[in-house]
Amino acid sequence: MSKKRLAISLVIVAVLAALAYLQFRTWRHFRWDVFLYHTREANPWKIAFGVALIYWTYYLRAIRWKVLLRPTKRVPIRELTGPMFIGFTGVALLGRPGDLIRPFLISKRQELSLPSQIAVLAVERIFDIGCFALLLLVDLLFAPSLRELPYYSEFRFAGIMLAFVVAAAALVVFLIWRKTEAFANWVDAKLSRAMPKLARTLCEKIKTFGEGLHTIHDLGSFFQLLGLSMAIWVIIAYAYVQVTHAYAGHLKHMEFSHVLLLMSASIAGSLLQLPVVGGGSQLGTIGVLRAVFNVHEELAASCGLMLWLVTFVAVVPVGLAWARLEHISLTKSEKEAEQEVRHEQ
Repeated sequence: MSKKRLAISLVIVAVLAALAYLQFRTWRHFRWDVFLYHTREANPWKIAFGVALIYWTYYLRAIRWKVLLRPTKRVPIRELTGPMFIGFTGVALLGRPGDLIRPFLISKRQELSLPSQIAVLAVERIFDIGCFALLLLVDLLFAPSLRELPYYSEFRFAGIMLAFVVAAAALVVFLIWRKTEAFANWVDAKLSRAMPKLARTLCEKIKTFGEGLHTIHDLGSFFQLLGLSMAIWVIIAYAYVQVTHAYAGHLKHMEFSHVLLLMSASIAGSLLQLPVVGGGSQLGTIGVLRAVFNVHEELAASCGLMLWLVTFVAVVPVGLAWARLEHISLTKSEKEAEQEVRHEQ
């Protein structure tokens, strides 16, 4: 492990430990027997259906990647489905560095450059962030069932701020898409005197990113990508509905509009994730269940953990089996991808 990654991991551990302490300090009378009871009593069929929905999103992600590759190479969906399962397994087991596994495997299998596939990954992220932000904003502005919840005004303000951030990011992305070379030269002119190394690095990344954006070669492709991205996030939301409805009490009446708030907490928390054990995602979800939906601590803890298992960890058995079938080592692939990225830089 590099010194930089070790330092980042130590910071994440410290922050998660502090958050866990603050959250669990309020649970002075946490009853583990009640936690285990709720976990055992959860409807396994609804949880299994939630897992099936999450699996379906990986297939849709393979279709989306196929659309992004279309200007470069026609690739069958079946050749992209495996890297999706294996790549997300890498993220679950290795943390965020595992993100490189998907573009690395696709670049090797399809004889494409790794930077081009990292650019595709970046475009995929833009659609993911933009579509979820749009769903969340519409939810906060127009869902009447949210208006009586605690902290609704704070959530709404955060949603509006998120919309402004996404709109600004979309404008920058549009400018890079239309005028990649000109935008890179502008950045170089602004930074080259004061920070020549940073200017050179940024220019290279802008040009690589611009190449990825040009995978959206026409309006039809844009709407295909938009529709697939929306479908992915709606299906993930329904997986959340299935898991929450697997429990009794308040959770059995959670609506689609409610779970989008849970998803936002989970996504924000996932920025502070440790390999294998997670951390931030569970804490974020449990915190919203307790503070916003008034779910008691044992039930909130059980549901938060189950949501993490279904949405982040359930891919692991299939991903590991697929990797074994294709003789792929996750750790080796991640290291080779990092080495190749450093070499390109």
